[in-house]
Amino acid sequence: MKALIIDDEPLARRELRRLLAEFPWIEVVGEAGDVSEAAACIETLAPDLLFLDIQMPGGSGFDLLDRLEHAPRVIFTTAYDHHAVRAFEVNALDYLLKPIEPQRLAAALTKARSIAEERAAEARPSEVLERLFVRDGVRCWFVPLHEVCMLTAEGNYVRLCWGTERPLLGRPLHGLEQRLDPKRFFRANRRQIINVDFIQTVELGVGGQLHVQLRDGPEVEISRRQARVFRTQMSV
Repeated sequence: MKALIIDDEPLARRELRRLLAEFPWIEVVGEAGDVSEAAACIETLAPDLLFLDIQMPGGSGFDLLDRLEHAPRVIFTTAYDHHAVRAFEVNALDYLLKPIEPQRLAAALTKARSIAEERAAEARPSEVLERLFVRDGVRCWFVPLHEVCMLTAEGNYVRLCWGTERPLLGRPLHGLEQRLDPKRFFRANRRQIINVDFIQTVELGVGGQLHVQLRDGPEVEISRRQARVFRTQMSV
């Protein structure tokens, strides 16, 4: 598992490296001391796991996560305990207070490894979903996926844009994405997946982004990184 250490204190980075040496399945691929450097490292190194400080020059650890389209798993490492609630709101694996205790680090890494193994199992070839059973409150539907124009992440749930209905599915988007037909569904940005069969118009946005108008649906922004993939796949 590739890990990136993000902390503005060199001594803290060195100490964490020393502790991580006890876990041979963790490969520290790099370090960063601020948000801009960290974003560049994540783009280049594609780590599986971030050890992320919160208070740094030029922005916080939360600011970094807001910039990322596909955030790796995160273990926060900080000297302050008052950010813990917000940390778990962004689905952090764990929240370790400095000085980091080896036992707490081991527990956090065990959790990270377990989740990585689950994701690897999900990524194995499986049958493409054709429809979903959705229960939203007292209402239930069998939703044909080819009729869904967009899926939007809402925390650990997914909002389906299906005709005039907007049911909420009790599954996280990243897990559902593995079962969608890649020829039909495209990841537009961090929170949204669109059905390309519903694309009506495509317009160039600022900074290389694209704006897609869905038939009988909303306008969706395709992020700059995903726009490059979209152009290649769709010959735009």
